[in-house]
Amino acid sequence: MKSETEQFLQQLLDATSPSGSEQPAACVFRERVKDHCDELIRDVHGNTMAVLNPGAPFKFMLAGHVDEIGLMVMHIDKEGFISVGQIGGWDVVHLVGQRVRILSDKGPVPGVIGREPIHTIKPKDREKGVELEDIWIDIGAANKRDAEKAVRVGDPVIIDVSYRRLRGDNVIARGCDDRVGAFVVAEVIRELSKKRLDISVYGVATVQEEVGLRGATTSAYTIHPHAGIAIDVGFATDHPKSAEKRMGEAKLGKGPMLHRGPNINPILEADLEKTAKSAKIPFQLTGEPRATGTDANAMQLCRGGAATALLSIPNRYMHSPVEMVSLKDLDNAVKLLATFLAKHPAERDYRP
Repeated sequence: MKSETEQFLQQLLDATSPSGSEQPAACVFRERVKDHCDELIRDVHGNTMAVLNPGAPFKFMLAGHVDEIGLMVMHIDKEGFISVGQIGGWDVVHLVGQRVRILSDKGPVPGVIGREPIHTIKPKDREKGVELEDIWIDIGAANKRDAEKAVRVGDPVIIDVSYRRLRGDNVIARGCDDRVGAFVVAEVIRELSKKRLDISVYGVATVQEEVGLRGATTSAYTIHPHAGIAIDVGFATDHPKSAEKRMGEAKLGKGPMLHRGPNINPILEADLEKTAKSAKIPFQLTGEPRATGTDANAMQLCRGGAATALLSIPNRYMHSPVEMVSLKDLDNAVKLLATFLAKHPAERDYRP
């Protein structure tokens, strides 16, 4: 029997929200936090903001994005086969042979991703990488006219796989990047709603991160936070083809990842480390010599700038239909952020 919290996680991960589309995942997020915040704001972009103690002068922003990578219908040929473009960054090899759902105006349309059978591919071509032009979606249509009764150009597409629990406390889903971040934000808001805060906390489920950090850019501009933390996924390196020397070391179940580098405010990061050590919350440390490619970028550079940190959940098989995370790491991420923000003073100078 799944706990109520894990049921929420499953609902969030199974929601259909590729970047640029409507956001059912945001609806799941809103339902989770609506009775646990002082204000609930939806903006024209699609961001959802759950606000605690909005009158406090010091504003702290948490951001986890609810969009996922996907595909888009680009062309329907005369036989009814569908060519697609990428929404976000796919390794095309993950797409071959997958079942999909096309999110049409009339409802989801099932299909499969086809490719020429290996039997008919010339031996010299079998070693070549798969290109997007080599695959197509087949919905079983008789011809173009039949296909166009169900779908149209611009419809988003998701891989048709769902949440699954594996051994131990490990789970897989196609959208761990970054629904687990939005999950952490929602659970932190629920925890902090029981506390007396000296600061204002904005918990934001951002949109369109995978196509350019768009939701974090607009929501951070609106909020104008003094400080903020992005909650995203990071590269787990505990698998047979790890790249520890290049990416650092991070393992599932060993705690959320904190980061150091130019995208990260050193005082805020040090305070998070201090909190984790004091509360005996496990964490892992990773170096980030460049911009992190997360919502932390947008928050750091918004208006005159904000003190920014990044908290990541170790994730195996990033940008695939089987992203894997540990429930234990999610719990510890919630504990760390809730403990830190509950004790945050009314004023804090984060200037390095």
